[in-house]
Amino acid sequence: MRSAALLALLGLAFLGAALPESPVADAAMRGDVVEVRALLARGAEVDAAQGDGMTGLHWAADRGDAELTAVLLAAGAHTTAVTRLAAYTPVHLAARSGHAGVVDALLAAGADPAAVTSSGQATALHFAAAAGSAPAVAALVKAGADPNARETSWGQTPLMFAAAAGRVAAVRALLAEGADPWLTARVIDMEKRDAADQADQSRRNRRIEAQRAGVPFAEVPEGPTSQNVNEAQRDRVAQPISRAKRLGPYGGLSALLMAVRDGHAEVVAALLQGGANVDQPSAGDRTTPLLMASINGHFDLAMQLLEAGADANASSVAGATPLYVTVNAQWIPRSRHPQPAARLQQSVTYLELMSALLEAGADPNRRLEMSLWFTTFGDDYLGVDRMGATPFWRAAYALDIDAMKLLLAHGADPNIPTLKPAGRRRGRPAGPDESGLPPVPVGGPGVWPIHAASGVGYGEGFAANIHEHVPEGWLPSVRFLVEEVGVDVNARDFKGYNAIHHAAARGDDELIMYLVGEGVDVTAVARSGQTTADMANGPVQRISPFLGTVALLESLGSKNNHRCVGC
Repeated sequence: MRSAALLALLGLAFLGAALPESPVADAAMRGDVVEVRALLARGAEVDAAQGDGMTGLHWAADRGDAELTAVLLAAGAHTTAVTRLAAYTPVHLAARSGHAGVVDALLAAGADPAAVTSSGQATALHFAAAAGSAPAVAALVKAGADPNARETSWGQTPLMFAAAAGRVAAVRALLAEGADPWLTARVIDMEKRDAADQADQSRRNRRIEAQRAGVPFAEVPEGPTSQNVNEAQRDRVAQPISRAKRLGPYGGLSALLMAVRDGHAEVVAALLQGGANVDQPSAGDRTTPLLMASINGHFDLAMQLLEAGADANASSVAGATPLYVTVNAQWIPRSRHPQPAARLQQSVTYLELMSALLEAGADPNRRLEMSLWFTTFGDDYLGVDRMGATPFWRAAYALDIDAMKLLLAHGADPNIPTLKPAGRRRGRPAGPDESGLPPVPVGGPGVWPIHAASGVGYGEGFAANIHEHVPEGWLPSVRFLVEEVGVDVNARDFKGYNAIHHAAARGDDELIMYLVGEGVDVTAVARSGQTTADMANGPVQRISPFLGTVALLESLGSKNNHRCVGC
């Protein structure tokens, strides 16, 4: 036992001796310049690094300690020393903390202004820009730093770093030093990335099959098999238009778009004064600054861009316009992930912005051409594909009569539905069509405003948990559409549902009685075979039946097929 303890102690002593000794760096980390001087006077190694590669000069730079920096440089500290992770030099750390005086001192001592980190290849100028230090920016550019250098993660320039961080002084300094506000960051092609992900998954599955079968990996044929294709993959095969293709590319933001995204109004003004194009779209999905401001609920900033001459009709690849996304931002669904909440802090209301957009020539009838990536959570859980939706349709879906009236006054067509999407959800085979209705081709009429206002999606998912709309607005909005706008109250959506089906899915007896009074067929059968009573009878898991509504519909003549899934 004694010998084992002795060996353990000797091992600890050996490990302790093997650890690098860095007394100068340790003292510098504490900011103890007196101790540093004393250590150097006793011959301590000025560049001895701690375990992560931090030297005394790194710590002096990070702390912005000009006196300590001068002491270490005078003792011969190397400006080229790098940390073990990311290869930060002292000038990177000084710039990151915005310590212009220390940046100057390091550059005067020979620090390389173009040195890049190993993670992302960022320069000191990127860090100075993000820190907002105009003097550090000027010093670095004067020493030879490229104001348009790109880091490799996203291809962003120092101007983009400053704009995203809201650093107006740094933005002005960079523009004065020749930074190009027209440059854009890297674009991500979702379709290519999705194809690469699927190919990787296929290779993994083949490798697993080879291991299970005890054969070389190369002998397992490529392509899907019954063993390696899961439900999600079958769904992708069944979809004529992939989700990735419908979402399109993203990224490719300019400095102006980055400033707009986060609501940095002063930075936006500085960039426009410095030559940025108020209508330059992203290189990814063609989102313009005005559209970006509207998406994120920055209504004050959107008005500022309109006043600067922004095009109210410019749309993204998906057909999203500032008018549509302004309504959407006001009624954005609740979500598991954070959603923009800037609209709650604006002076300009969404209706005022909509009015300004319409006065500036915004088309109230422009339709979405594909799914919007920033609404996919809501689309998925609401069970509503909004491809083809207009601003009026979106207002109807939110039960927003004020917005509908505003749009109608500027020429909105209340009779434009969404478009029938391609494919089937979850790869389920389609059963016989029991509605007696003619088939609707892909791209044909999908869901009409009357269905949006009566509760489309409630019988197919968890809409009640996330759908944002005007409180108690169901009956008033449907009455407005029927009595004042004159829409077809008997319209059937592409699944064969009428407005009563959707009202029944919410247990809305009051709206059901109104619709029956307007002549809507309470006995109508959807393509799936669901009656109006079936829609009230827990048609999906975890949605409890509305027993009173089921009884009401039965009394009105609807057949109850007793298919409750949520019972």
